[in-house]
Amino acid sequence: MLPIKQKRRKEKSELHPRNPHRGRYDLQLLTASHPALTAFVRLNPHNDESIDFSDPEAVKTLNTALLKHYYGIGYWDIPAGYLCPPIPGRADYIHHIADVLASDNEGEIPTGPQVRCLDIGVGANCIYPIIGSKAYGWSFVGTDIDPVSIESANQIIAANPALQATVECRLQTNRHHIFPGIIREGEKFDLTICNPPFHVSRAAAEAQTLRKLYNLSTERVGASTRNFGGQNGELWCLGGEEKFVQDMIRESRQFAESCRWFSSLVSNQDHLASIYKFLEKAKATEVKTIPMGQGNKISRIVAWSFLGEGERELGRRERFTKLLEV
Repeated sequence: MLPIKQKRRKEKSELHPRNPHRGRYDLQLLTASHPALTAFVRLNPHNDESIDFSDPEAVKTLNTALLKHYYGIGYWDIPAGYLCPPIPGRADYIHHIADVLASDNEGEIPTGPQVRCLDIGVGANCIYPIIGSKAYGWSFVGTDIDPVSIESANQIIAANPALQATVECRLQTNRHHIFPGIIREGEKFDLTICNPPFHVSRAAAEAQTLRKLYNLSTERVGASTRNFGGQNGELWCLGGEEKFVQDMIRESRQFAESCRWFSSLVSNQDHLASIYKFLEKAKATEVKTIPMGQGNKISRIVAWSFLGEGERELGRRERFTKLLEV
């Protein structure tokens, strides 16, 4: 077992200023919160303590420690082979989208369970509701097409009292739909978030996984064991990210009055041109593109609304002002 030594923590300045994961992972704090992580700590080529990010079990144990230490999650687990998300990037989405809500609230981030968020593709990990409910007290409805993911997310919710009152999961029984069958009549949300399937096919997802593992490992990789996991529906869909977001835009028009801000992560910059065309065709009244970065990975959030500024302000006066007075 390696001793845990305190190292200078280089700040990841590209992450959101409110993101608690801007520094290097503080393994001293994390192993204190979750001692099982100690077994995976090793010296990297720079003689710093780290973990083997090509080892799925090490990555999952690191996530468990992060969720315990920063988010007060006593129990967290995912089924074998399911997506184990990189928490700093997921937290960045939440903090950036909070700024979008603040833009309708005189610069103040609205907090509390009255702020309702719809998470499209909550996954077995339930990560966005965990971060959003802890950071801002928002309530969440998480949806997924996979019953195993819904069952796993519900287990996480049931095991953590802080989530029980603020997070609900709904199974999307029609995999060709995103919002129909999920948003109920008269139901209102303040925002939707989504990390869409990126790849256009299983073969493309497997090839990308092999490339990533090869870069992480000192030995050539011959099998596509995913360090961050992921089932087919989490990693790819017909048409990939571009088609998924286009479908989301088309369906969101049907629910224009049901949500203040729709949003999605867009990983591939080349997809933006067609996405903007779809938003123009759908007659979105406002579109925001928020750049995000983590290490060598550059991404962005695209957010859109069908409500005018005055309509969004009206919603703020009815609900958000009350929140700020509490």
